[in-house]
Amino acid sequence: MKIFITADIEGITGATKWEETDQTNQYFLELREQMTAEVKAACEGALNAGAKEIVVKDSHGWGCNLLHKKLPREVKLIRSWAAHPYSMMYGIDKTFDATLVIGYHSQAGTDGSPLAHTMTGNMMHVKINDLLSSEFVISAYTSGYEGVPVAFLAGDAALCRHAKSFLPGITTVAVKEAEGSATYNLHPDLAADMIREGVENALKGDLSKCRVAMPKTFHVEMGYKRHMDAHRCGFYPGAKQIGPNIVEFTSNDYFEVLRFFEFCIL
Repeated sequence: MKIFITADIEGITGATKWEETDQTNQYFLELREQMTAEVKAACEGALNAGAKEIVVKDSHGWGCNLLHKKLPREVKLIRSWAAHPYSMMYGIDKTFDATLVIGYHSQAGTDGSPLAHTMTGNMMHVKINDLLSSEFVISAYTSGYEGVPVAFLAGDAALCRHAKSFLPGITTVAVKEAEGSATYNLHPDLAADMIREGVENALKGDLSKCRVAMPKTFHVEMGYKRHMDAHRCGFYPGAKQIGPNIVEFTSNDYFEVLRFFEFCIL
C-alpha cells in the first residue's frame, strides 16, 4: 500500500493565533513539534494498516516545517514548493492507494476557526460549483483527479463536518473546535493517538467509499478582499470579472482549474 499525506498547521490541536503559525515567531516551535507529531501518528497508523511507502507533502507556509528525523524511516518528505498547480498535493499520482489529510482548517468566509482562510489571507471566498470551498475540497478534487481515494482528515471540527458532507465515506478526527477567536483543543498526545487509530481503521476499511466524485464541469467563483486583485485576475485566459471583487472561471478539466488557482489565488 502506497500512501500520500498532505499536511498543514492551522488545523492541528493548539493552533489558534496567526503568530503561532509563522516560522519567524518564537511560538512557532511548539506548533512545529505538534504538526510533526500528528503527521507521525498518521504515518504510524498507515504502517499499522500495511503501508509500505509513504510520501508526505509539507503544505504550510514556506513548506519546511516538519521535522523529518522524527518521522518513520519509510517516509519520503516533499519540502518547499515546486510552483506546480497541484500545490498542497504536489507529488500525488495514480500510483497511490489513498490520501490522508492532516492539520487542515476551515475555509475563508466561515467561522469554524480563528485561522479560517483559503490558500492565502487575501481571499474572501472560493466557490466551486456554488460550494464554499476549503483547501480540503481543492485538495480532495486533486486527489480525485488522479483517481486516489481520500480516506482520512484531521483538523478543526467545522472542517470535519464540511468534509463529511462533501465526502460521506471519509474518516475524520476533530482535534479542536472554535468559538469566536478562541479554540477548545484536545491534549496533544490524545490528538496523536486518535489520528493514529483513525488512520489505521480508515485504511483497513472500504476505500471505494472514499472516492471523490468528479463533476463534468467546474464553475469557480473567487472573492477577493482587494478589488484590484479581481481586476488583475479578470484578465486570466477564460476568466471574467463579474463584480468589483468577484472573478469567475469555468472548465471541464480540473487541472485547468488548478492552473487558474496557481495564478489567481493571490
